[in-house]
Amino acid sequence: MDDQEVPNICQPSAGVHIVMPGYYSPDNMGLLDPATSDGRVIFFLPWEKMTIAGTTDSPTDVTSHPIPTEEDINFILCEVRNYLGPDVEVRRGDVLAAWSGIRPLVTNPDSKDTQSLSRNHVVTISDSGLVTIAGGKWTTYRAMARDTIDAAVREHGLQAGSCRTMGLQLEGAQDWSPTLYIRLVQDYGLESEVAQHLASTYGDKAFEVAKIAQVTGKRWPIVGKRLVSEFPYIEAEVVYGVREYARTAVDIISRRTRLAFLNVQAADEALPRIVDIMGKELGWCEQKKKEELETAKTFLYYEMGYKVKTDQLTDQSEISLVPSDIERYKKRFRMFDKDKKGFITILDVQRVLQSISVQMDENTLHEILNEVDLNKNGQVELNEFLQVVPSRRAACRAAGWPC
Repeated sequence: MDDQEVPNICQPSAGVHIVMPGYYSPDNMGLLDPATSDGRVIFFLPWEKMTIAGTTDSPTDVTSHPIPTEEDINFILCEVRNYLGPDVEVRRGDVLAAWSGIRPLVTNPDSKDTQSLSRNHVVTISDSGLVTIAGGKWTTYRAMARDTIDAAVREHGLQAGSCRTMGLQLEGAQDWSPTLYIRLVQDYGLESEVAQHLASTYGDKAFEVAKIAQVTGKRWPIVGKRLVSEFPYIEAEVVYGVREYARTAVDIISRRTRLAFLNVQAADEALPRIVDIMGKELGWCEQKKKEELETAKTFLYYEMGYKVKTDQLTDQSEISLVPSDIERYKKRFRMFDKDKKGFITILDVQRVLQSISVQMDENTLHEILNEVDLNKNGQVELNEFLQVVPSRRAACRAAGWPC
């Protein structure tokens, strides 16, 4: 609008990240390789008790819903293997979540080298006095704001004091301390892991979350019902998020918590309860709740890597069952998956066998489950169950496994 002849200075570039179990990286040490096999940068860092690795870097079109590809995920996994010992097997099934983001690489219009793209931000002023800020990233938002406002003040002689962003605390930082979580444990009866999470996420506002946490009905913890057992996110955070203007289930699982980014299956498991809580707070009808659930599941399926994981499993072995057989085996799967986790572990199988008084050697049980566990992540998911179990019925019966 300022100058119709000005060339485009932004080039969108797609970057994919993956999350893997925490045991792949030390707790307080990360790694960055600026010269990988094809020249792209790879990092490998501990994050939220998991391991985050990335990133790819390829030109892309701008879209509101970027989707990670199997090719990008495999590139990162191949690079990761170079940093670990030969005795460590990096498995595709250990990718717990994957997502793609679009970064705005930018060319400085004032630079003589107009072909050079920068990953930093650029502030430029046109002949008419228009101040443009381009490029950059979320994690440098304060520097971007400072440089932009400083340029506007200088160019137009605006009355302003010195920049104050360096000393400006975020909401919740006022009374935060490294030991604040102990008060949450002592005053409210929260689990230590949950209290640490709340304190680091909300600062001194963590007490407001704790006040609305429900009683568990257990001796310990007294309050704080988890959304899923293996993560410290509690139901009260959903209520607090709504009161801070969260209006979609996608917002809760991706931004108010990091559940979708840490484990896409865990996020899928938590969704029904999240939608119920939001529905109660916001007065949603059943149709609205259904729409929110479907939208969030679609988000997980496409944008958080659930689809590529499912496709990767399906591509290994076609499921050749008639609909009646599929339904029968789904019922068998649910018999083992009593907790509705979406997968079966060796403990689930042992529990069922014990309930029907069937004895099985543990080594034999491990061998059977390892054969069914196609992606080798220690969990048998429904797709794997449908692909392998029907063809192993005779072996199962011979071993005493109910088929």
